[in-house]
Order: sequence, then C-alpha cells, then structure tokens
Amino acid sequence: MKKFFYLGALGLILFEIADIYFIMPMPGSQQMESIGLAYFLYKWRWAIRAVFGGLMIAGFPAAFKGSKIFSLLLVAAAGAVVYNANFVMAADAMFRQPENLRFAVGAESAVDTGRLVLGVEYGGEAKAYPIQFIGYHHQVFDTVGGKPVIVTYCTVCRTGRVFEPVVNGKTETFRLVGMDHFNAMFEDKTTKSWWRQVNGEAIAGKLTGAALPEMPSSQMALGRWLRMYPATRIMQPDPAFAAEYDSLANYEAGRRKGVLTRRDTVPWAEKAWVVGVATDREAKAYDWVALEKERIIYDRLGSLPIALVLAGDNKSFTVLQRAGEDQRFTLQNDTLFTPDGSYNLVGKSHDPAIPDLKKLTASQEYWHSWRTFHPATAKY
Repeated sequence: MKKFFYLGALGLILFEIADIYFIMPMPGSQQMESIGLAYFLYKWRWAIRAVFGGLMIAGFPAAFKGSKIFSLLLVAAAGAVVYNANFVMAADAMFRQPENLRFAVGAESAVDTGRLVLGVEYGGEAKAYPIQFIGYHHQVFDTVGGKPVIVTYCTVCRTGRVFEPVVNGKTETFRLVGMDHFNAMFEDKTTKSWWRQVNGEAIAGKLTGAALPEMPSSQMALGRWLRMYPATRIMQPDPAFAAEYDSLANYEAGRRKGVLTRRDTVPWAEKAWVVGVATDREAKAYDWVALEKERIIYDRLGSLPIALVLAGDNKSFTVLQRAGEDQRFTLQNDTLFTPDGSYNLVGKSHDPAIPDLKKLTASQEYWHSWRTFHPATAKY
C-alpha cells in the first residue's frame, strides 16, 4: 500500500508543476504549441488532484509505518508545491488588480507628462492609462464614454490593447491566468475560456475562435495626449502597488536588463521594437530605429497609402491613411502640415472643411511578438 502513497505524492507534485509550467515563462514552455495540453490539465485539475490525493491517503498509513520522517517530509513537500503553484506563482496572485482606481485631470495628476500612456477617446470622454501602471496590473476594468472597457498590457510582448469585455452579448469579467507564446492570457468568469491579450481571441475553451471587440487606442507620451484632449482623465497610482510601479519605472524607455523585458537596439533582433500595422488581409512591421531616423515613413499597405509619424519626443507615434498617394507632410510641433491643411497626431483636421485622416490600428511591440502573431507579416 505504501507504493500508492509514493505514487500519489510524486504524481501530485509533477501535476502541479506541469499545471503552471505550460502557462508561465519557464525554459522552453513558451516555444511549444502546448495550449491544448495546458487547458486539459487546468480543466481536469480537481479530478487529477482527487486521484493523486486519494492514493496518498490510502497509502499513508503503510508509508508512515515504514518511515515516519520520510513520509511526513513527502507530505510537506507536496503541500509546499501545491501552495506555491496555486497561491504564489499563479499569475493573478503575482499581478493583482487595482484596489483603488482613481483618475485626475491634468492639473491635479501625479503622473509625469513624459510617461507613456494608452489613450482612449469615446463618446466625448478621453482617458489615459500610464503603461507603468497597467504594465503591472496587465488589465484594468473601466468605462469610457459610458462603454465598459478592459485596458490591457503585456510587458513581455510590449503590447497594449483596449477591448470591450463583451462575451455572448454580456459584459464579462476576466482574470489573468498565464501566458501563451509569451503573451498574457485571460480567463472569462462564465465559460472559463482563455483569451489572448494581443488580439482578444479565445484560444482554448468553449468560445475558441471568438474575439473581443477592440477599441481604438493610442500609445503616446501623456503630454502629447493632453494637447489633443485637454480634459483627459488620467489613471493615478494606487498606493498599494508603489513598489510594483517603481520596478517598471524604466520599462517604457527600454532600459530594463531582464531577458523578458529588455530592449534590443539591433533591428529585427528578438526584443527589437517594431511598429506593426495590419488590415484584414495584410500585415507589415517597421523597425523603430528606422522610424527614429526617417521620422515620417511613407508606404503602402495593400492598396492603402499610409504614413507612420514619430513625434519630436521619440515616444509618441501614429499611423494614418493618407488622402492620396501624393500626400506628404511637414511635422512641426506635433502638427502635420500639407499645402491644403493641417492635422494633429491622430489625424484630426484643424479645418472643418477638410476631412480627417483615418487613424489605423497600430502597435509598438517586440519583433518576436509581432512575428509570432502575424506569421505572414512583411518587413519594411
């Protein structure tokens, strides 16, 4: 009978390790196509634990009789692994939601105007979410213009996205569950499906193949965003997470040294920054160093004439659909001038008689991330 105990203890330990291995950034885990196995282990976790736990209970008297110290040490080891896997190393235990979500207008804000933010405007309301904060939380639930939103960020991919948290026509809540191919994954409360942060797609569970509606957002320095939207309300730091925010103070500038969140300055290296632009049919990546040199890149994405524009702060960027192939800009003080008129960084015309330019969905992210989730991407 004592063999049952040893089999149960070893099986429980290995299961708990495997349960987190495939969805956390551990050696080799994020290079595998293992989401199916990871979700299977997660879905049946209580049944698996019951089997191994039952074996331990059935065999414990015989094991204890044979070796009291060793059997107790094995029980303690199994308990420690279970505790750490579920309460210490669990993604939502390491990265918690804000306890006090506060906003302030520019004059009352504690956030430096040089900080990068994800800016969102909808229904006449504008809000800004500092990457230093949402990079730790990974997701923040809020409303903009009366619409529920989930503002997300994955520091390992350098991807910021804003979605409507609507599943099957109803507002849903999510928790951070882990990652797949280095991208954060969220689990919805109702169906327990797993959703990728980078594109809002469900990749495991009942809703596999569904996608959350994405809302337009802009990554800019707060000062630039405030110039366009002076009444913006800015997310403020939650005092409960001051140490966590401090740990990300140099992230947005690319000065971290860790393997997962460093910056490679060599173009097209794994952790090099790119700007990715995609339509329903095509995707293209532009190296950040090239954008810094050219300031404005004119190109075509399929049939669309586009322009990538980098503001004078070397942080704020935009991608606009040009009014025509021949349209060119002069950039002065974050204003785009043409012979016919002028526009701000999000393509809003300063002359009501001249139509706005369409702002395209674009993101700054690590090259390994863009390449993984847009495998057919072209390179500029």
